[in-house]
Amino acid sequence: MARTPNTERRRGGEKERENDQRADQRIERDREADEIVDKLVYVNRVAKTVKGGRRMAFAALVVVGDQRGRVGFASGKAREVPEAIRKATEKAKRDMIRIPLKEGRTLHHDARGTFGAGSVILRTAPAGTGIIAGGPMRAVFETMGIQDIVAKSTGSQNPHNMIKATFEALKAISSPRMIAAKRGKKVGDIVADRDGANAAAAVKE
Repeated sequence: MARTPNTERRRGGEKERENDQRADQRIERDREADEIVDKLVYVNRVAKTVKGGRRMAFAALVVVGDQRGRVGFASGKAREVPEAIRKATEKAKRDMIRIPLKEGRTLHHDARGTFGAGSVILRTAPAGTGIIAGGPMRAVFETMGIQDIVAKSTGSQNPHNMIKATFEALKAISSPRMIAAKRGKKVGDIVADRDGANAAAAVKE
């Protein structure tokens, strides 16, 4: 089948659109990468026994987030600290998860998370409370953009266990829209039920 000028123009236009879409995607990825904040939580010196003796290295634990609800963590090992941090940061960026935030500043409800011998309790807080949390948990909340929260950890104070327990708690967070979709209800009904439960709890206290 002979190619007509119109066919050539259509194919050329489609290829140009694909190139434009790829360029837009690259620009979007670069913009997201620029907006991601990373925090070093912990650096530990580790040793591996090999045939020739002990091989020393460094392990870094890093938390990353876009300060709009997306957050991730990872650890990386290398001979030098900067390389370990770079490895951990790149891995954390690939494994980011999105957590729904209430008014862009706090959680929608309280949550509890456990990992190993460590457990954490996360409580939603009114505006102006700030981040009341220590160590590794504070790094998570700051990178994901939470402004008001009260958090407490019990049991193991190992940074890895605390971070993983915090993420287990965050994964349990659901927005009214998500709950409404699961139950087949309207968002307004879910919010009304939650406000009623909060009012009843306040009366009991």
